[in-house]
Amino acid sequence: DDDDDEDEEDTALSLGLAWDEDPPETMVPRAPVVTIMGHVDHGKTSLLDAIRNTRVVAGEAGGITQAISAYQIEYEKSTITFIDTPGHAAFTDMRQRGANITDIVILVVAADDGVKQQTADSIVCARQAGVPIVVAINKCDLETADVAKVKAELTAYDVLTEDLGGDVQFAEISAKEGTNLDDLLSKIMLQAELQDLKANPDRFAQGAIIEARVEKGLGTVATTLIQRGTIRVGDAFVAGETSGRVRALIGADGKTRYKEAGPSTPISVVGFDGVPAAGDILVVAEDETKARELALNRQRIAREIASTSYQSGLMASVVAQFGGPQKERREMCVVVKADVQGSAEALKVSLSDLILENEEAIVTVKVLVSEAGEVTKSDVAIASVTPDTTIIAFNCAANFAATEDARTMNIPIEYFNIVYDAIDSVESRMQEVLSPTPDGEYVGAATVQEVFNIGGTGNIAGSKCTDGFLKKGANVRILRGDKILLESKIKTLRNFKSEVDSIQAGDECGIGLIDFEDFEPGDVIDCYVEKKK
Repeated sequence: DDDDDEDEEDTALSLGLAWDEDPPETMVPRAPVVTIMGHVDHGKTSLLDAIRNTRVVAGEAGGITQAISAYQIEYEKSTITFIDTPGHAAFTDMRQRGANITDIVILVVAADDGVKQQTADSIVCARQAGVPIVVAINKCDLETADVAKVKAELTAYDVLTEDLGGDVQFAEISAKEGTNLDDLLSKIMLQAELQDLKANPDRFAQGAIIEARVEKGLGTVATTLIQRGTIRVGDAFVAGETSGRVRALIGADGKTRYKEAGPSTPISVVGFDGVPAAGDILVVAEDETKARELALNRQRIAREIASTSYQSGLMASVVAQFGGPQKERREMCVVVKADVQGSAEALKVSLSDLILENEEAIVTVKVLVSEAGEVTKSDVAIASVTPDTTIIAFNCAANFAATEDARTMNIPIEYFNIVYDAIDSVESRMQEVLSPTPDGEYVGAATVQEVFNIGGTGNIAGSKCTDGFLKKGANVRILRGDKILLESKIKTLRNFKSEVDSIQAGDECGIGLIDFEDFEPGDVIDCYVEKKK
């Protein structure tokens, strides 16, 4: 039995599915890896900004972190590695990934805003990763700052600061003014000393892919946190389903090139034969042949898992269709391209979770492609296969050939640099799929101002025609905010007490619709008239 266990362990190690332990005598002190987490716009990047004394936020869309970034700083002759994670709800996986590769989490909470949803999510991520939290209460320079309130709210999540009898260290800071940053850094170093962080630098390197992107002239570039060992130019490696040989190691500034990088160092690795997934583990192999063989094995396993998942999904779909009331199922297809793989994954997950439905139909999103890199002719070709497919370019461009093909095939390419905007755009298109534009040509619109109940007739929408004209018997679409409620027809159209055939812009009227009377003030009624043949 012992021999069998040893054989299994050797097989696992040769496949890259398990890690061997380093002898204690090989371990030397390493820099702490600190992840900055918290809610959107609470000042995570501004804090890192102030610590590094450089400008980062101004270069990010909306002043909000859109991807994970990693940097190193020197403090009192010691090195600290910082990882900045997004606060968007869409980037939960990226926050989780940041927590899983870290030693300490700095939880940034705005003193004027308190604990929010992504603050709570970050606490959960840190707890699941089993790493200590240091609370940075930011924006203490504001008049509306309420530090006591923030501490009280944190207690609801079992985060008890030292002054309240707990063991969680905290610092009251202002990233904007640069105050109390030394206090925060000293507490980070104290926490690091308690953990006695060590790694073996004299072995084949292993590290975690933080982000992967495609750059012109370099190909795939993956920001990697080396966790143990030393990676060198020329090393063969495998990462997830990709492999390669290190052609270059580039520092956090994007310019400085290094010959090697040791534990706790974030470094951009150039030389992949594909784009690895963020979160993949990079392992240096003895030679390229073994690295390529392992990558091919992982690709085969991934295909088998995907096939099994597809079959399960198909069966669930069949059961859902025949097991209850049937609704028409509609799909909106999208192609997602982004500057980094993590953003592409986050968008894919967020878009795939979107569901809209009414009494008749259910609309879901199918992501045909989700990759890092510019939009290419291949992406346009994939989008052209399925009618009404949209290409989403997040923080990336489309090359000239792709742009020309998209224009010729009438395939929309939408550009975004804020994740919320991309999701909102897709939701709007889903509304169109759920309730398509009524038959006919748009001729006008009215806004509901008041709702009247007429005995025997039902509710009538007291409205004002704001554009064009309305016509009795015409097709209409009712909108509430940016949501399409349904389509109907104008049953009655009154001007004062008289029944009329049409109403012009500027006139007030009473509108009665077929099979709909749940009007609310502010609803918009779009009118469509079919052309005579």
